[in-house]
Amino acid sequence: MSDFPLDEIAPDYAGGWLGDVLPGALTALGVPGLADPLNLAGRLPGVRQVVVLLLDGLGWHQLALGREQAPTLAALAATGRPITCGFPSTTPTSLISLGTGAKSGEHGVLAFTTIVPGTDEVLVHIAWRDDPDPYTWQPVTPLLDRVRGDGMATAVVNSPLFEATGLTRRSTGNLGYLGATGADEMVAGVATALRSGAQCVYAYLPDVDRAAHEHGAGSPEWKQAMSDVDKAVGRLQEELPPGGALVITADHGHLVSPFDRRIDLDSVPELSAGLRAVAGEPRVRYLHTEPGALPDVLAAWRALAGHAAWIGVREEAIATGWYGPMPPSHAERLGDLVVVCREDWSIQASAHEPARILELVGLHGARTRTEMEIPLLVHAVL
Repeated sequence: MSDFPLDEIAPDYAGGWLGDVLPGALTALGVPGLADPLNLAGRLPGVRQVVVLLLDGLGWHQLALGREQAPTLAALAATGRPITCGFPSTTPTSLISLGTGAKSGEHGVLAFTTIVPGTDEVLVHIAWRDDPDPYTWQPVTPLLDRVRGDGMATAVVNSPLFEATGLTRRSTGNLGYLGATGADEMVAGVATALRSGAQCVYAYLPDVDRAAHEHGAGSPEWKQAMSDVDKAVGRLQEELPPGGALVITADHGHLVSPFDRRIDLDSVPELSAGLRAVAGEPRVRYLHTEPGALPDVLAAWRALAGHAAWIGVREEAIATGWYGPMPPSHAERLGDLVVVCREDWSIQASAHEPARILELVGLHGARTRTEMEIPLLVHAVL
C-alpha cells in the first residue's frame, strides 16, 4: 500500500461525490428536482432501469492493483472516473450519504462508532437497530423512500442480516428488500427485481472490504475477492435488459497502517489521561474529555501525537467544512477533540475496543487520497 497516494484531500462536494450518485441515477430515470453534477442523465439517455451497486471498500486506487483479477472492472474503469466519498471515509457515514444525498453533518451519522450525547453509550452504527430511534438520529428521508412514495418501483438487494437495521432503514429503506447472501444470490436478486419491473435497484457486496480488513489490499485473499466480485459484475451486465444500466461505486478505499505506525492511546498514560470516552475508529478518533480536562488533553495530544494526526477541538473540526453544514444537535456527537490521522498512521484504543480491531490490517476513515477517492463506473444497454 505504500505505493498508493497518501496525500490529503477533502470531499469534493462541489465537483462530484458519493452523495451525487443516487440523485443522478434517479434523474436519469426522470425524477425531477434532483441535482446531477455527475451528468448521469447525460450518460444514460432513455434509460428505464438502473442498478446502483456499491462495492464496499473498493477505492479507485485499488482498481489498478486488482486489474489482473478484475478485468471487467478494469475495462469499466477505462471510461470511469474517480469521485470522493464524504468525511469520514467510513462505511456507515458513506451508506447514509449515498442513500440520502446528504453530507454527514446533515444526516448525523458521523463515524463508525459514536457516543450518544448525554450518555457513555457507544453506538456501533453497523449494529444499530432501534436505540436511538433511527428516524430521530438520522432525520433525512432516504431517496428511495421518497421516490417509492411517488410511485416508482424500487428494490434493495442486500444481506438478510441488514434488513431491520437502523442503517438500512435510514439509507435505502427496507421496502422491496430482497435478502441475498453472497455474490451469486445478489446477482439472482437483482435479476429478479429487474424482471419484476423495478426501475431503481440498490445492491451491495462486502467481499472486497472484508478481505482488505483481514488481509490487506493486494493479499492473495483480497485478489480472490476481487476475482469473485468481478465475475459477479460480469453476470450483472448480462442480466441488464435493453434500457438498463449498471452504476458501480464504493464507500471508501483502504490502506495498511504498519504496526510501527500505530499508537495505542491506552498504552500511553499521557494520552489516556483526562479521557471519559473514546469513539470513532483507528483513522479518525473522537475523544470525550472529563469536565475541565480539555485544555490539558489537547496539549498532551498535540505534543505526543501531532506528528501523526490533525488534532482539533470540535469547533475547529466543523469549521474545516469536511462534514458540511452541521446543526448543534449533530455537533454534540463529535468528540471534544477530533483526531484525524495523517499518512498511514492510526490510533488504537486497546482498552476501549474489541481485540479484533487491533488485528485489522486494512483501515480507512481519514482523508488520504487512497481512502477517499472511489470509483464511478457505468455500463448501459441502450
